Amino acid sequence: MAGQPDLDRADLVAMLAELAGKPAAEVGDRIGSMELAWLVHLVEQRHDRRLDLTDDQLAGIRTVDDALAVFRACLTAPTAPHGPPAPTTATADG
Repeated sequence: MAGQPDLDRADLVAMLAELAGKPAAEVGDRIGSMELAWLVHLVEQRHDRRLDLTDDQLAGIRTVDDALAVFRACLTAPTAPHGPPAPTTATADG
């Protein structure tokens, strides 16, 4: 599908299995703060893109499916242009 990130539930479960050192079949659906930080880090690396998640988005991620929905939304959102900030014009008065 065009515009759909290459990320699915199985990818996230595999990442969690790697963290826990156990088979993917043994990974539960619930995500704690450490698992969430791990997933954010790996998704950012895999997609070479920072996920600028809000506190509300992070607080709403409790399960693998929650994470998948939020990550996909972030990955399909347009990125802000990078580079130095635009110059400001200063007046002679200050």
